Amino acid sequence: QVQLAESGGGSVQAGDSLRISCVGSGLSFSSNAMAWFRQPPGKEREFVAIISWYGQYTYYSESVKGRFTVSRDNAENTVYLQMDSLKPEDTAAYYCAGGRFSAKVAGTAAGDLDMYEYWGQGTQVTVSS
Repeated sequence: QVQLAESGGGSVQAGDSLRISCVGSGLSFSSNAMAWFRQPPGKEREFVAIISWYGQYTYYSESVKGRFTVSRDNAENTVYLQMDSLKPEDTAAYYCAGGRFSAKVAGTAAGDLDMYEYWGQGTQVTVSS
């Protein structure tokens, strides 16, 4: 049974940093492009970032580019999202997702939720001003 488990969310002040993690089990972790999505209150789930199988390629949404960094440790079956200079508009439930495709080949299609076979349950990040 495949499981993705996020952790590390919490409540912070604007300008603070936070790192969230996602540990995978039951899947060939290094065969999956891993992504982060978020869902603000009352809004649809949106793409945040993706990292390729071995971490050579990353792609970010414009809203987080330059502030967030995605990384992975395949030996630990873990993907991370380092979030710096947090803003109140970053408040959302953050989800990790895995898909067996090439992140570089997918390009902007990586933002399509249907590309992903595996999803975590989410971790809440709240940023206050």
